[in-house]
Amino acid sequence: MSATTLTRPREPFPVAIRGLTISPAAPGLWRVARADGIVLGHIERIDAGERYRSRRLLAGGVRSMPLGEFWSPRDAADVFR
Repeated sequence: MSATTLTRPREPFPVAIRGLTISPAAPGLWRVARADGIVLGHIERIDAGERYRSRRLLAGGVRSMPLGEFWSPRDAADVFR
């Protein structure tokens, strides 16, 4: 981890999605959970903030599966609904 990564603040997800709680996990990374607290996966900002990558956690929560890359944060989050 670089010093730049450590100094970048965690920020809220750019959009709210009904039925999902999206919270900062690290700079440029958000945890996606259902309203009941079950974690579904993560969204990562890539390519200098112009694209977003979604990954769904698999059973047990140790591994994840790619869901796709998206141009908007809303599209990246909608795949979890």
